[in-house]
Amino acid sequence: MISTLKERRTIRQYLDKEIDDELLNELLETAFRAPTTGNMQVYSVVVTREQANKNLLAPAHFNQPSVTNAPVVLTFCADFNRFIKWCEQNRAQPGYDNFQSFVTAAIDALLVAQQFCTAAEASGLGCCYLGTTTYNAPQIAEALHLPQFVIPITTLTVGYPANTPAQVDRLPLEAIVHHEKYRDYTPEAIRKFYAHKESLPENKQYVEENHKETLAQVFTDIRYTRENNELFSKIYLDFIVRQGFKMPQ
Repeated sequence: MISTLKERRTIRQYLDKEIDDELLNELLETAFRAPTTGNMQVYSVVVTREQANKNLLAPAHFNQPSVTNAPVVLTFCADFNRFIKWCEQNRAQPGYDNFQSFVTAAIDALLVAQQFCTAAEASGLGCCYLGTTTYNAPQIAEALHLPQFVIPITTLTVGYPANTPAQVDRLPLEAIVHHEKYRDYTPEAIRKFYAHKESLPENKQYVEENHKETLAQVFTDIRYTRENNELFSKIYLDFIVRQGFKMPQ
């Protein structure tokens, strides 16, 4: 299992082969054994198989080909709607329309998503996380008819791999692990930890193609700009509030 996890890859291209319902349901049941706060299971998963509905979701994910080409698209949602209804039907007064509850449900949803991903890959399937889910949550919610207290958190495209792409780089263990207390980074440590990433031919190509001086500038000026981060932050926060969660003042 450890070897399998260390060798995992993100799969964006899939064979034209459907995923059996029995297998998909088994993987979902396995995912639902993931840890959950207070055993409340405040998450939901929307399964999208029909091509018309995948086409409807695609613009919200910037028309990434994996959305329309994957046999299955799974949208993992933070969901207090079901739990609140259960409380109200049983003469209990729910206090879950707040930031803490949203974070709780978001964590639950992500734990389930990752457990699904691990189980799916162990079963010969490939997965790709779509970070665009939080960028265009209002569009996704409209396409999936999400009610109040249901927020899309992440999306997985799933299918049988059409190829085996190379693994992407990772920072070394010592760059991420802090023993006993956080150890802040010196300029020398930063240079050391990012040296391999910066030396990779594909990353050097990114720098050259984007007419930048450093790989860091590709991230700050091209891929994840302040302007976009602030724009999507406002869109997501406004949507979370519209869905019923109150943010702290």
